[in-house]
Amino acid sequence: MEMKWIRDHAEQIQHAAKCKGIEFSVRELLEWDDRRKKYQLECEELRRLRNEGAAKASVLLAAGKEAETGELKTASKRVNKALKESSKRWEEAVEKVTKLALLAPNVISEDTPIGSSEEDNVEIRRVGRTPEWSFMPKDHVELGMMHDMFDIPKGVKAGGSRSYYLKGTGVLLHRAVQQLAFDLLMERSFTPVEVPLLLKEQPFVHSGYFPAGQNQSFYIEEEEKWLAGTSEVPLISYFGGDVLDLSEPLRLVSVSNCFRSEVGSAGRDVKGLYRVHQFAKVEMVVLCQPDPELSEQMLQEITSHAEELLTLLELPYRVMSVCTGDMSARTYKQYDIETWMPSRGSFGETHSSSNLHSFQSRRANIRCINEQGHPVYCHTLNNTAVASPRILIPLLENHQAQDGSIYIPKALRKYVGGRERFNPNI
Repeated sequence: MEMKWIRDHAEQIQHAAKCKGIEFSVRELLEWDDRRKKYQLECEELRRLRNEGAAKASVLLAAGKEAETGELKTASKRVNKALKESSKRWEEAVEKVTKLALLAPNVISEDTPIGSSEEDNVEIRRVGRTPEWSFMPKDHVELGMMHDMFDIPKGVKAGGSRSYYLKGTGVLLHRAVQQLAFDLLMERSFTPVEVPLLLKEQPFVHSGYFPAGQNQSFYIEEEEKWLAGTSEVPLISYFGGDVLDLSEPLRLVSVSNCFRSEVGSAGRDVKGLYRVHQFAKVEMVVLCQPDPELSEQMLQEITSHAEELLTLLELPYRVMSVCTGDMSARTYKQYDIETWMPSRGSFGETHSSSNLHSFQSRRANIRCINEQGHPVYCHTLNNTAVASPRILIPLLENHQAQDGSIYIPKALRKYVGGRERFNPNI
């Protein structure tokens, strides 16, 4: 993170840390940065004295005055010792500044709700009607078993907790919702990108997922690489160090598998497909000029794409403004979209849409040329178009009939052979 930006926004960053519940001291970082500058100046002055002494000694030796170089040699030893000590202090300060700067959270938007947990998120709008039945509805696990769509016990046997197998019509639905989302975004002028998922540590740092999110990622020790939990990580890294032409916002879409360790979620949502280690996402990433009004417009746009998908899936949902205590350190402003899940008797998060302003671009050194012709750090945004198999929960549960059959929304039918309904295997 650029230190000048941190100094210029010190008060806002400290406020964001407090509101996000992050233990972080801007003052400590700035004090270490002051020491870094001090030791750097010391080193530069000591190097100047060392070089000056060496030049004088060279002149005396050339004049055959070896006896007069004794005092210079003694002084040179003192300078070299001091330089060694000062360099060590400078290296320590640089390391400390680097570590602390990576912990500095992004500032928060003025309209972000202040709160301590997801309970303090604010509902913005609610779309669609929750279903009412004259029978006792089944949950997605029961429906999945009736249709032989997935096998969780065998998934656990093969891969441990939070693992599963998808089968038959379960795979059809899983792939269908992804293709529907992908096709929708292609119609909206998004550029498709296939990304690597086994990555070095740097892309995670650049995108703001590390260091705070390391416990949520799988590490392959022999490779010294990590598995990505979202294609946002490699998409942001793709542009690292570049200067882009963003006369028009750059809209990207990627379909990928994703991997998350879910550390800290023990006992939460353990039944079914809500919280699993491996899933698939269609992810949107947008890069644009660092105009707050423009990036706000982009946030509304990508959020509307996710809402359009849920409308096509004929599912009731609500849009939530995420409060400070429920957002990540890297986020400037965030919406979550929650879809009605009858088995939970509540809405469950299925989409997340974020504006990060220049937080990621400063880490990854991604710039664009502004109207004055100067390179500036761009704004970045991301949104989940769809994540599966979680989306299968509301899809199965909301569209079930008394006999256990599943209604297929019209928009999905062309991806499942034109079928209007899936009938259970009973």
